[in-house]
Amino acid sequence: MLQYTIRRLLSMIPLLLLISLVVFSLAKMMPGDAFGGEIDPSNTNPQYIEEMREKLGYNDPIIVQYGRWISNFVQGDFGKSTVYKKPAVEVIAQRIPNTLFLAVVSLIFTYVFAFIMGMYAGRKPYTLGDNLIATYNYLALAIPSFVAGIVAIYIFSFQLGWFPFSGSVGIGLEEGTFEYYVSKVRHVLLPALVLGLMGTASYTQFLRNDIIENGRKDFVRTARAKGTSESKIYNKHILRNSIIPLITFLGFDIATLISGAVITETIFTFPGIGSLFLESVSRRDYAVMMSITMLLSFLTLFGNLVADLLYGIVDPRIRLD
Repeated sequence: MLQYTIRRLLSMIPLLLLISLVVFSLAKMMPGDAFGGEIDPSNTNPQYIEEMREKLGYNDPIIVQYGRWISNFVQGDFGKSTVYKKPAVEVIAQRIPNTLFLAVVSLIFTYVFAFIMGMYAGRKPYTLGDNLIATYNYLALAIPSFVAGIVAIYIFSFQLGWFPFSGSVGIGLEEGTFEYYVSKVRHVLLPALVLGLMGTASYTQFLRNDIIENGRKDFVRTARAKGTSESKIYNKHILRNSIIPLITFLGFDIATLISGAVITETIFTFPGIGSLFLESVSRRDYAVMMSITMLLSFLTLFGNLVADLLYGIVDPRIRLD
């Protein structure tokens, strides 16, 4: 497994280089640059802007700009944010904890509800409960996340007042205090519930269908013929085989949640990577925008590796050579 992991990690290098070329090309194809909105004699001198463009290398040929950027990127220099006037890595590092916290809490909600509903629907298919769960799944797949977020804010924040509707922590709280952490949890719960509950549909359906399918296989019939108890058949034979597809998705989930939180973070004005990415796109902050894109690309490739490794651990019949 170690050799397989090393090979997969090495294979990421050419993929990341290809992704970097695509990301850089798309960024440069965007109209304007970080100084485009500042060409206004009333607030900024156009001559100064042209000097800054020359200094930052915006006027160099594209291939020269790409070579300089990728060379610095490989050495750990992700560039300087033209909006925040500091290294892009510092800007991103300030937002990563919020997004990771949101992603982890969302993931917990997703898997807890998916397991509960999927196991119930799989053990009692075609019942009223199964039909209600299926109806919820169809609604979760059909309703856009931004609609669910707006509805959640209106009901649980404005009408009921249970959760805050913006930010990541209450104003004026001292970091490290008990009240500070309680506020962090309260602020993350509503967006995490929206992300988590909207993402349970596919997992619930996968688990339900696999439980039903595995319950009809020969090894289950053989276990029943030997007099094995139904609880043991379900827990040891059916459920263990049915969770394999869900385990394989686990590696992708963090990257998916981080990238999928763009809309949710924007709606809840939650200061994370998603809202920072949208801000960097709108303000042509190339260093931050391209760094976030490369980060998400790496997480996706790494998540694919983790999913394959987990698949081999959960199912001993699979050998990773």
